[in-house]
Amino acid sequence: MEKQHYLKLIDEELATAPWFVQEYYQAKATIPLSPATLYQYLTEFRRFFNWLISEGLTSAPHPSEIDIQVLATIKKETVELYKSALLNQSKLTGARGSRTHPTINRSLNALSSLFKYLTEDTEDEHGEAYFNRNVMHKIALVRTNETYATRAANLKTKLMLGHTDHDYLDFIDQQYETKLSPAQKRYFHRDKQRDLAINALLLGSGLRVSEAANADLRHLNLKTGTIGVIRKGGQRDTVPIAPWTLPYIQAYVDQRQATYHATNQDRALFLSSYRGHASRMQANSMEKMVAKYSSAFKVRITPHKLRHTLASKLYLATKNEQLVATQLGQNSTSATGLYTHIIDEEQRHGLEKM
Repeated sequence: MEKQHYLKLIDEELATAPWFVQEYYQAKATIPLSPATLYQYLTEFRRFFNWLISEGLTSAPHPSEIDIQVLATIKKETVELYKSALLNQSKLTGARGSRTHPTINRSLNALSSLFKYLTEDTEDEHGEAYFNRNVMHKIALVRTNETYATRAANLKTKLMLGHTDHDYLDFIDQQYETKLSPAQKRYFHRDKQRDLAINALLLGSGLRVSEAANADLRHLNLKTGTIGVIRKGGQRDTVPIAPWTLPYIQAYVDQRQATYHATNQDRALFLSSYRGHASRMQANSMEKMVAKYSSAFKVRITPHKLRHTLASKLYLATKNEQLVATQLGQNSTSATGLYTHIIDEEQRHGLEKM
């Protein structure tokens, strides 16, 4: 009876799973793995896919539409962020210490099983695996002596806290071109104001890179310091922008039309130029651009880290998790607890007074 119960639950999961997960199930059901284990794995896949969607790391609106290339190209730091999110959820539910670790490690083991299948046990029409890069080889299980605060501390070293975010934009504005060849400088000068504006907007608003890429010029209001974007699920939101970043955005808007030969039909806020014609700058191009500048500045980071930077600094200023969640376009505070651990200034000040 218990087996039939799990098989029914599995059918429900498979009905909303992407094709490669359905294929994974068919392969593993013949090993066989127990129905209970397979059901747990399928729920972990769904949880991971929903997290990718909620964080704007895929354009798919539903787990069933996740493209396999998302898994083929996913970065180690993205999975580490998911690992931190799982730790945060355990904290919020009241679980403590090593009791949280088996649950989180089960999630990681499930993903490891899926990635191993996709990179080793599959065959496309050429007899090759669907993709070769298994990011889960780089992900360690949670150790029993690894606290949530430790995870947050590791992430903190990759954020632009303090005055570092200001220094980063100053570096792009005043120092980056000294490292360039004459040919590279030509393109840098053309796109400099745009690139500064994108970095400033991400640091000043916490937008997902996909939201910034899809933003239109008409939804930017520099007088009120806000921008209208489409959040996950198609919800429209008006997002405040930190005042210190607005001059960078204003400078780009002032020269956007002349630099990219934009017409009234070019609605995108951020434009690229191809053969003299303007087009919307895509999210993957923004990711490469941020990686280029941040690598030259200090350490390579992603637009997602700029989002974490804004959230961490906003929590430091307000101590309000709900406000941070609202700024990030999240419906609950379940993903914001990480920032309470990243920002430990008060803890440090307290120790200094002892």
